Amino acid sequence: MTYEEVFQQAKDIFMKADVSSIQEHLAFQFNIIGEGEGAFYAEVNNGVLSVEPYEYYDRDAIFTCTADTLFKLAAKKLDPILAFTIGKLKVEGSFEKAMLLQKFL
Repeated sequence: MTYEEVFQQAKDIFMKADVSSIQEHLAFQFNIIGEGEGAFYAEVNNGVLSVEPYEYYDRDAIFTCTADTLFKLAAKKLDPILAFTIGKLKVEGSFEKAMLLQKFL
């Protein structure tokens, strides 16, 4: 799977999320490692979500994982806390805001 395919699949998943109740600003960067390696970000601003294929420097949290792990999280086949605990998901930044990732998936 190429980076472009990983990004498009992730964007398709994220854009289904209802973030209209999130009125604060949230910005998450995703660093994909391994197959399809690259970075993209998801940002919520006043209940509107955007997902773009760039690094985001004013982010609240960075998630680092493989594309496979990201898609398992999105499919609810892997719990984010478990993924973090067993080292499949690395998180940097605000853990409080990182917990809001579940609203995206």
